[in-house]
Amino acid sequence: MVVGELAEKLGVGVPTVIKELMKSGVMATVNQTIDYDTAAVVASDLGFEPEEEVRAVAEAVTEAEATGPLTARPPVVTIMGHVDHGKTSLLDAIRKTNVTEREAGGITQHIGAYQVEIHNQRITFLDTPGHEAFTAMRARGAQVTDIAVLVVAADDGVMPQTLEAIAHARAANVPIIVAINKIDRPDANPDRVKQQLADAGLIVEEWGGDVIAVPVSAKTKVGIETLLEMVLLVAEIAELKADASGRARGVVIEAQLDKTRGPLATVLVQKGTLKVGDNLVAGLVQGKVRAMFNDRGRPLRRVEPATPAVVLGLDGVPQAGDIFEVVADDRAARSLAAERSRESREGAAGPARTVTLDEIFEQMQAGQVKELNIVLKTDVQGSLEPIATSLERLSRDEVKINIIHQGTGNITESDVLLAQASKGIIVGFNVRVEPGAKRAAEAAKVDIRLYEVIYNLVEEVEKALTGMLEPKYVEVLQGRAEVRQTFRTGRGDAAAGCMVTDGVITRGAQGRVLRGQQKVGEGRIISLRRFKDDVREVAAGYECGIVVEGLREYQVGDVIEAYGKVLQAGSGTGDELG
Repeated sequence: MVVGELAEKLGVGVPTVIKELMKSGVMATVNQTIDYDTAAVVASDLGFEPEEEVRAVAEAVTEAEATGPLTARPPVVTIMGHVDHGKTSLLDAIRKTNVTEREAGGITQHIGAYQVEIHNQRITFLDTPGHEAFTAMRARGAQVTDIAVLVVAADDGVMPQTLEAIAHARAANVPIIVAINKIDRPDANPDRVKQQLADAGLIVEEWGGDVIAVPVSAKTKVGIETLLEMVLLVAEIAELKADASGRARGVVIEAQLDKTRGPLATVLVQKGTLKVGDNLVAGLVQGKVRAMFNDRGRPLRRVEPATPAVVLGLDGVPQAGDIFEVVADDRAARSLAAERSRESREGAAGPARTVTLDEIFEQMQAGQVKELNIVLKTDVQGSLEPIATSLERLSRDEVKINIIHQGTGNITESDVLLAQASKGIIVGFNVRVEPGAKRAAEAAKVDIRLYEVIYNLVEEVEKALTGMLEPKYVEVLQGRAEVRQTFRTGRGDAAAGCMVTDGVITRGAQGRVLRGQQKVGEGRIISLRRFKDDVREVAAGYECGIVVEGLREYQVGDVIEAYGKVLQAGSGTGDELG
């Protein structure tokens, strides 16, 4: 509720409430909304016994679920493809081709989505930055796209990002239309592109497949109308319909804080009709629709399914992919936003639970998993096919092995997003995990498995499927020390005078010596001394002498890392190893 409303209900002055909030470390103004937990602390401190009312939320959700007749709606299209293959140029060409004379005076603004009209039928295009945004929305539970248009340059052909886009569209089970762009170029070779697409599993119609391919030129506008007609054809086959009655519900496409107008959210209505004056909750924020605009900046009074609009009136900036819904009144909106905020803090609204290789057998037995989705990355192209074939042969009645994407190079954030959205795992052969991907995987709880021997890779997946997987140990960094000087011990061993910069260095732990980014040696820490005394451990901020077993030389500036290994969660007791 709002701070002023809380003061009124408690029968105290607003300054009293603000002072109590400050004691809890919350800086709020009289018109600011606070959640239930914060309000409860203030009420308790002032001698009241708080009790949460959830009736308004239950009523809001129940009423919103009422259904009405289904009517045809425009298709929602996302354009995907490799960098520099003309995605943005194609979007601009489509927009300019379909601007009517009366709209020409409108000011075009980037809102992340727009509509065009052809043959008296509308098509909604999402102008999202690539397949990562497409999959990030899906990972958050928002399936918004009906058709994916894959842009492939006629002179460049299929590139790594093209293959990634295909994998992301397939994983979402979205029909693909290929736009072979830049056919005006002298070195354009559409037949080569079709062959490369066939190699990637997309066989075009003229070659006996079911994928529509349209040659276009964003520069000369050739083929644009044909492409739009093909989109309408695929949409007609899909019989896309929605319920336009009742309260609106949909997805936030993008959001930003405007310096003059405050929080702005581009939303795509999926059900019901959004109207000016509606109370809505988008993710963890709420507000009242004060105004709505289309991509030409023209005001809208009502917005029907599969139509995008910029909404003005929220009290904060939601995230892309957040679900929005209209509720009965302002009170219901505040209650629902507060409940979502609490769920988010408790982790209930976190990322969807992904499959891990350690748990696959138990989930198979419980009937929770029918297929194991794998993102496969290898160091060289020659390793892909034998590994993929070996893994797919492990499929059995209980679970099917499904390679949703395979490619070469290090594991990236895009791979993690795809695995998260598809509830899959990532298998890497002779590759590294990029730092951003490692952080994303830890946050989303995506299982990444790295191997250097093909036999070990296949054997471990097979053991997981039969419930015989051995416990997996993961490395836990305990501390870091920087070498400040070097010397020899009485026995002639190399020793390092160090300053512990982070964590704790423990005698008996595993030690690793790094010189810049390169590892120069590792072994057990067999000696740890403070001045002349042997000690068991040394904490950050203290000097010590370290001897790592087997290391013959240190240099000033080297970093010594002490680490242990623990059983991965879900694969054992968590006992630590030295």
